[in-house]
Amino acid sequence: MMDLRIGLGFDSHEFEAGKKLILGGVEIKYEYGLKGHSDGDALLHAITDAILGAIGEKDIGEIFKDTDPRWKNAPSSIFLKEALELMKDKGFKIVNLDCTIIVDKPKIAPYKDEIKKNLSQFIGISKDRISIKGKRREGFCKDNGLICMCVVLLVK
Repeated sequence: MMDLRIGLGFDSHEFEAGKKLILGGVEIKYEYGLKGHSDGDALLHAITDAILGAIGEKDIGEIFKDTDPRWKNAPSSIFLKEALELMKDKGFKIVNLDCTIIVDKPKIAPYKDEIKKNLSQFIGISKDRISIKGKRREGFCKDNGLICMCVVLLVK
C-alpha cells in the first residue's frame, strides 16, 4: 500500500509600505510589500506549513519563531528548504502542489507562470504538478493584505 500524505498550509500578511512584495520567491511589482519578521513571502510560508503538516512536524511558527533575530528579513526559501529536507529525511516526495492567493490588488495572473517556474526549480517537481490561482475577495474584507492557502500531496 502506498503511503500518501496531504498537508494544508495557510498564511496571511498585511501590506506594508517600503517593502518589496515577494510571492513564491518572485518579486511582484506593487506599491506595498508584506509585513513580516522575514521577507513576508506568504506563499512560501503556506507551502512550508503544508509540507510540515503532511509529515506531522511542528508548524512554521514553532520552528522559525518570529522572535528569533536569525529570521529577521530572512528569505522564506530558507524555511521551505528546511521543510523539504525534513520531508526527504522521512522518505517522502511531493506529488503535486495546489495554491490559491487571495488578494484584490495586485493581480496575480501576470506572475503565475514565473512563480510556477521558480517553485518547480526550487522544489524539484515539474510545472504541470503545480497550480497557482489568484482569487479576488470581491469586496469581502478590507483590502489591506493577502491570504495564501496551499495543499500538498506527498508519497513515500
